Amino acid sequence: MSEFCTEQFNRRTILHCDLNSFFASVEVKHRPELRGKAVAVCGAKEDRHGIVLAKTNEAKRFGVKTGEAIWQAKQKCPDLIIVEPHYRWYDEYSLAAREIYYRYTDQVECFGIDECWLDVTGSRLLFGDGVEIADKLREDMKRELGLTISVGVSFNKIFAKLGSDMKKPDATTVISYENFREKVWPLPVDEMMGIGPATKRKLAKHGIYTLGHLARLDIELCKHILGKVGTDLWVSANGMGSDRVSNFFDSYPVKSIGRGNTFPHDLTTNEEVRVRLYFLAEDVAHRLRSEGFCATKVQICVKNEDLICRDIQSPLPYPTQSWAEIAEKAYEIFINNYTWKKNVRALTVRAIDLVDVRTPYQIDCFGNQARRERTLTRELSVDKIRQRYGNTSIETAACFYYRLGAHEPGDRFDSLPRSGIK
Repeated sequence: MSEFCTEQFNRRTILHCDLNSFFASVEVKHRPELRGKAVAVCGAKEDRHGIVLAKTNEAKRFGVKTGEAIWQAKQKCPDLIIVEPHYRWYDEYSLAAREIYYRYTDQVECFGIDECWLDVTGSRLLFGDGVEIADKLREDMKRELGLTISVGVSFNKIFAKLGSDMKKPDATTVISYENFREKVWPLPVDEMMGIGPATKRKLAKHGIYTLGHLARLDIELCKHILGKVGTDLWVSANGMGSDRVSNFFDSYPVKSIGRGNTFPHDLTTNEEVRVRLYFLAEDVAHRLRSEGFCATKVQICVKNEDLICRDIQSPLPYPTQSWAEIAEKAYEIFINNYTWKKNVRALTVRAIDLVDVRTPYQIDCFGNQARRERTLTRELSVDKIRQRYGNTSIETAACFYYRLGAHEPGDRFDSLPRSGIK
């Protein structure tokens, strides 16, 4: 019996804290007249960001969902009150919430602006078990910030997040080592972090619909179906996922740097897309240089007019910080993979598989290395000029025309140089 108690005590206690309807709750806190009403925080229609970012519980009862268009939400709830987001407020409340978490542990790992994991294993002698700490956190949050949180309590991060999603708002849910098979395994596979629509479809083709089906699958078959990620998902479904929560003082390498944009009108031609990719690549390259990284791969995300996204990536011949090379690779990926069955609503360019700028690499004796060095030197000079005189003091032709508004349907960019500078 004593050995069992020791084993229980030594097992990790992980919390996942999720601020309920965060954006909407902050807006209601600043505007008390909205309390008890159906409210949705939405992006600006004129910028084509007219989607629901967050909603109150009253709006949720009408079926309003995060991510749907404003007109769809209005059809479900005609009296829905639309408010614009105030991101500065959200940052302030997010920081205040984390200050509360740090009272109980220094092992706090953010997962977005409104979610955090906490490892409270070392805090149990001071504050009680996981459930007691979770309940104290919920009370602290209500009393001090006027917000509610849902808390999942478990022995690893994956199940703690599942727990916080199970019951909302203002609730504590426990998924223990003894009951996770009863609580977790009946859930649909996409309830678990890491399983999206594409993975769900692949699993469904093999008759795998629940997390229990996934957990009981032969691990080699799971790897055959999904590749390397299949092994990780099988491990997580069986309760053996990582329980490592970062420490306050931990720092982790940047894995990717990206920039995306939703455009005022749908793009209809390759040239329109090329200009936007160049515009996005400039920012990505500048941030790479600021952080001291080079990209070895480029990934683009294309969202069409039906709001369906597709991610495509391709390796670069050399590690690079050049916006010209990133933009050209992004455009090459687009040309080779997009068939124009639908117009383009939004684009994202990401530099991925980053390496330190000092990492040596083998050049190609048949490539034009001198030209690459001249291009990078020119771009570094542009950075210095902008740093001294402002971002619009010197611009590429693509960004110059884009900023001036030459981006209405039917505008022509055929004569635009690929790396011209104004």
